[in-house]
Amino acid sequence: MANRAFNLPNMLTYARILAVPMVVACFFIPEGRLQSSDFARWSALIIFALASITDYVDGYIARAWKQTSNIGRMLDPIADKLLVSTCLLLLAADTDRHQAGIAGWSLWAAIIILCREILVSGLREYLAALKVSVPVTQLAKWKTAIQMVAVGFLLLGPAGDKLVPYWSQTGIALLWISAIVTLYTGYDYFRAGVKHIVDD
Repeated sequence: MANRAFNLPNMLTYARILAVPMVVACFFIPEGRLQSSDFARWSALIIFALASITDYVDGYIARAWKQTSNIGRMLDPIADKLLVSTCLLLLAADTDRHQAGIAGWSLWAAIIILCREILVSGLREYLAALKVSVPVTQLAKWKTAIQMVAVGFLLLGPAGDKLVPYWSQTGIALLWISAIVTLYTGYDYFRAGVKHIVDD
C-alpha cells in the first residue's frame, strides 16, 4: 500500500496540491499583503502551469505504467478543485480596480464554478456511501482543462495585456465558457445520480 501511495503518479498529484499555497504566496511576497505586481503574476502563472500539466501527466503515467491506486483516484479530482477554486478566490480578492480580474458580473461565473464543484462533491460522497460510482465523463475532463486555461489567463492578467491585447478579456470569456460547461456537466452528474437519491 505504501508503494502505491508514493508511486510517481501520486507524487505528481501531491505536488499539485502543494502548488496551491505556492501560487497564493506569489501574491503576498515580499510585501506580506495581497498585491499583484507583474513579477507576482508571472511567478504564479509558471507554478500554476506546471501544476496543471501534472494533471494530464499523472493520469497518463498511471494508465501507461499500470500504477492506478485508490488514493490517486480520490486525490486527483480534489487536487484539481483545490487548485482552481483557490485561484478563483485569490483573483476575486484582488480589489485593485484598475487591474482586470474577476469582479462585477464575472464573479457569477466563478460562483457557478465553485457551487457546482461543492454540489458534485457532495453528490459523489453520498453515492459512495451507497456503493454507487459516478465515472468522470470526457466532457468533465474538458471542463477542467478549460477552467485551468481560463485561470491561467486571469492569473497573468494585466501583465499579459502588456504583451497581447485583450489578454484579460480573453480570460474572462474563457471563464464564462467554463462556467457554462460546468453547469452542463453538473446537470449530467445529477441526472445520473438522481435515481439513487429519490426514495421509491
